[in-house]
Amino acid sequence: MFSHVMVGSNDLDASRAFYDALFAIVGAKPGMTDDKGRIIYLHDGAMFMVTRPIDAQPACHANGGTIGFTMASPDQTDAWHAAGVAAGGASCEDPPGIRQSPIGPLYLAYLRDPAGNKLCGVHPVG
Repeated sequence: MFSHVMVGSNDLDASRAFYDALFAIVGAKPGMTDDKGRIIYLHDGAMFMVTRPIDAQPACHANGGTIGFTMASPDQTDAWHAAGVAAGGASCEDPPGIRQSPIGPLYLAYLRDPAGNKLCGVHPVG
């Protein structure tokens, strides 16, 4: 349904350190930089990018927006969350754990990256 996800950042060095640590947990390689200075992550057919805004205005996070990443297990979700916090992110919402949803129980962990973007590690339970 989508080809990629891109978030803005005012500090690409902090974003690189954060996302390199976060994505290492799921087996992705460190980000690469293109000729426009964007950081690009490729893994399992998905692309995630971090950039300074093209209009030269400050980056800001989406209020109400969340980007979800599929995790292989609750243990991987916990490791992903811990890596994000250790790399400059901030835990948000409830602590990692099982939550009921309309599609059944999910193991969820929420983070904010250094730029304030909200992320979620998701593992379906059962």
